[in-house]
Amino acid sequence: MSEMYDIIVVGAGPVGLFAGYYASLRDAKVLLLEAQDTVGGQVTTLYPDKKIWDVAGLAGETGRHLIEGLLKQTKRFDLPIRTGWRLTNLVKDGQSFELEINQGEEKLQAKSVILATGKGAFEPRRLQVENEAELLSEGLSYSAPDLASFAGQRVAVLGGGDSAVDLAAGLADIAKSTHLIHRRDSFRALEQSVKALDDSAVIKKTPFKVDAVKKSGDELLLTLANPKDDGQQEELAVDRLIVQYGFKTAGQAERDWAIDLDWNRAGLLVDDLVKTKQEGLFAVGDLTTYEDHIDLIATGFGQAPAAVNAAIAYYAPEQAGPGHSSSLDIK
Repeated sequence: MSEMYDIIVVGAGPVGLFAGYYASLRDAKVLLLEAQDTVGGQVTTLYPDKKIWDVAGLAGETGRHLIEGLLKQTKRFDLPIRTGWRLTNLVKDGQSFELEINQGEEKLQAKSVILATGKGAFEPRRLQVENEAELLSEGLSYSAPDLASFAGQRVAVLGGGDSAVDLAAGLADIAKSTHLIHRRDSFRALEQSVKALDDSAVIKKTPFKVDAVKKSGDELLLTLANPKDDGQQEELAVDRLIVQYGFKTAGQAERDWAIDLDWNRAGLLVDDLVKTKQEGLFAVGDLTTYEDHIDLIATGFGQAPAAVNAAIAYYAPEQAGPGHSSSLDIK
């Protein structure tokens, strides 16, 4: 029989890390699983240098700084984190759960489980030009994990949402020049982010879309077309091209597990913000959906303590309670 944990948290993105830490605060025997080789989820993979403005207490800190802070919290309690451990099946066994790891390589036991796996596997929405695959080695990319690598270069960013706007503004003082190209006249980003963009040196090209990209020597030549005027075209020469059209998910693998759960197109349905239809199984973050749910890190941070407290109330009703950190003697 494998070791029994009080709580196993599945997913070590920001919300999973915080859930694991809060479970440690409640003195639960907890294990954190992550399918990837590194923790931090999309924050680490896609935008470690992006400044975060919509999490309480973080006044423009980077994603990298956020993950470092969360890891510092987990180390206070030596929270065990297993990377490269993918949960491939979940079965309820009486009042506890059996977790199958990597198609049966390992099996774990837990009194309760908190899912923090996000939207599942994801891939960027691609630039629709014929030679897109060839351009990937010639200056085209879909993320910018190291902004310093763009120093002194002419950069074009494609897109009009938060990621595109924040990235362009972040590059303004690093790159030689930064163009932001969007097919509409207005941007779909936080109002303060748009103001920061307006106050920066970013050159906005709207409404334009990229019709073609050609490699010419050491530069990329972009053919821009105005979707509102068939005859208007422009050319722009850049060194780097970053596409920020968002991401599409390959779907949640959780839907194929043996355990019975309720799903809709938006995600896993939960009651009281965190409760699935299976007692003892909870979910937090972007994986979940309920009325007026918003996919924000801040939303998941609010769900995490609720899920931990509900988990403890499930397997140890006598310990149920809010678990205020101010009441703890933490060294």
